Amino acid sequence: MIYNPNAGIRDWSAQLTQFRHFWAAKGWTVDLRPTKYPGHATTLAATLVDEGFPLVFAAGGDGTLNEVANGLAETDVIMAPLPVGTANSFAKEIGLPVRSLLQENRLLAVSEVLATGRVYNMDLGRCDDGRYWLLWASTGADGFIIDQIEPRSRSFKRLGTVGYAAKFLFFLPSFTGIHGRVTVDDQVVEGDFLQVMVSNCQRYAGGEFILNRRGQLDDGLFEVWIVRGRRWPMLVRYTIEVALDSHDLDPNIDVLAGTRVVVETDEPAPFHLDAEPAGKTPLACSIRPGALRILAPATTPTPIFKRAGVPLGALA
Repeated sequence: MIYNPNAGIRDWSAQLTQFRHFWAAKGWTVDLRPTKYPGHATTLAATLVDEGFPLVFAAGGDGTLNEVANGLAETDVIMAPLPVGTANSFAKEIGLPVRSLLQENRLLAVSEVLATGRVYNMDLGRCDDGRYWLLWASTGADGFIIDQIEPRSRSFKRLGTVGYAAKFLFFLPSFTGIHGRVTVDDQVVEGDFLQVMVSNCQRYAGGEFILNRRGQLDDGLFEVWIVRGRRWPMLVRYTIEVALDSHDLDPNIDVLAGTRVVVETDEPAPFHLDAEPAGKTPLACSIRPGALRILAPATTPTPIFKRAGVPLGALA
């Protein structure tokens, strides 16, 4: 188990003890590997692959899951997410329980669901520089704001999506839009954009909204959301449309599907991968079908997988 000791658990020792006992009762031996610095989870995950572990629990937020996925991508080792961060977008995507005041042990609550879960082969996005991502690669307003607010302090992260939304509104008036060119396979769109998001999933904004109902984690395709415009107040309108599930009707929003995406801008613009700052445009990425084996609940809240998974018990 790779875990981020700075994630949203105050007393790791008690929760880890119960967690290990739970899986030991099911015949699993749990080896604990805490992260010590940014990027360490990727190194630890690659080491566990070399050591022959069949499954790696990843305990932390979406950033930790991204790092572990980068270490396990294109291997047969299964990633089992344990959402103990703040937003936990990926957990909401696949229907895992996220933090609640009623949960005495968050690791245990998730384990009870995963123990009866299924193993799926999900797609990953892969940038041309070799970095993988689970959920999104995006530039425009969110890339600009994430670049402004990250890294966040641990105390600020405890505010969760409320704190993030407050920072978003604070920095949004400073954003002036981007001008560029988006190529999705053989389709090209040029113009002024407020947002260009390459999506591998359905949810967005900390998992609070379903943006991309056509998205599935194993369909071999990206959906690319292109939001036209230059003035930031338009983003408020788009956000309301997403909340009301009417954004598909907006003529200023284009949605393209494909396997290869290149975003070029007149001026370098920040982009993020899974809500972590990742550099500046150009952004180029391709879909990697079935690149990560993932343990997820047997039943998901929306049809996020096309293919039936294999019960974990059948692999043990």
